[in-house]
Amino acid sequence: MPDIVASKKVPEGIVVMWGEGSSIKSENFNYQDLIDQKVNVLDLLDRPIAYKIDPKLHKISPKY
Repeated sequence: MPDIVASKKVPEGIVVMWGEGSSIKSENFNYQDLIDQKVNVLDLLDRPIAYKIDPKLHKISPKY
C-alpha cells in the first residue's frame, strides 16, 4: 500500500495523492467513505503522510 503524500479538501470530500513510480496519482473520497473507514478527516488533512492507501480497494488506513 503506497503512502499518501498530500491531501486536499474539495466540495465533494477529500482528494488524496500518492506516488506511483514517477507519477502522482489521486483519488477522491467522500466524507461518508472516510467515516465508514473510521478515518479522522482533520488528521488526514493535517498529517496526510501518516496514512497509506489501497487504491484497488478504495481504502485508507493509518501507518503504524
